[in-house]
Amino acid sequence: MNTTPNPNPEPSPDEVSRGLAEIEQHLMRTAPTSPVPRPLAGGQDVDGVAGETRRVRQLRAEVAEAHLLAGLQDDDAPLLLDTPKVRKRRKAAHEAARLHELDQDPAMRAWQAARMRRALVTAALVSLTLALAWSTAGVQSFAADGAPQWSPAWLFAWLVEPFMSLALLVVVGARAYLGTRGTPLNHPKLVRIEYLFLGLTLGMNAWPHLPGVADDFTVSRLVLHILGPVVAVAVVTALPIILAAFAALDHTASGRLTGLTYGANADDPVRETGPDITALVERARTLMATGELPSDPSAYRLRRVLRCGMDDARAVRDALNPPATN
Repeated sequence: MNTTPNPNPEPSPDEVSRGLAEIEQHLMRTAPTSPVPRPLAGGQDVDGVAGETRRVRQLRAEVAEAHLLAGLQDDDAPLLLDTPKVRKRRKAAHEAARLHELDQDPAMRAWQAARMRRALVTAALVSLTLALAWSTAGVQSFAADGAPQWSPAWLFAWLVEPFMSLALLVVVGARAYLGTRGTPLNHPKLVRIEYLFLGLTLGMNAWPHLPGVADDFTVSRLVLHILGPVVAVAVVTALPIILAAFAALDHTASGRLTGLTYGANADDPVRETGPDITALVERARTLMATGELPSDPSAYRLRRVLRCGMDDARAVRDALNPPATN
């Protein structure tokens, strides 16, 4: 069997490896060498090929930063966030709104009225007690009638004003307490007893200092001695009227405090009527026609727009949209 030699024999793996190694060595010998950067004046490093200085790198970084900032400036998300100051103000406003809503509650208004009434009654009774104590010295001087000091007559004269004051405070205290319970005590006999005690106190304080009685009359001395009885008369007169007004307050009918008007007799308070529901309904319909109120407003919305109590708002809502009956 005759064989003929292959004119193009394939290289062996060893020959391929040697050829690749020789090519790499040739490329390394023929490749140009990069110059080493050398320092320039001013401390800047320069690349002899590209001319890349520190200033160029800084400017390239600024330009890149500017492009990023320009893209982010169109985003309004940071403007939608609440700053700490805005958050604090919103919290304070929300708290104020809650407190205002609480102040409209009938129970809260009743509690506030009771607290104020108690404070006024306490102040009035303290003022009345001090006024009667102020007149004690004047009454003692009148009752002693020049008796020697520390004599029985002089000592007993100090008891005249206290027992009259205690009797007066019994009547005033009873009227004050019953007035706080909504039952004013205006019996004519009690009123006459009050003015009798106050008249006696005023007369005994003023008599020794009246013109023609006092050896050395002065207006200032007379006013000073009648000051206590005058204050007592004012307190006794004003306290029942104030308590009657507090007792007549309505905290539940319309969610607001209603005032009082007085007729010929100041002791007979007459309650003011609440808002007219019919007028509120007509006003609500007008606002619904103009679009200021929806076609089916809630009681809360009616209360806020019509500025009325919650009970009235519910009545207006039911009048506008009566509940369906089966």
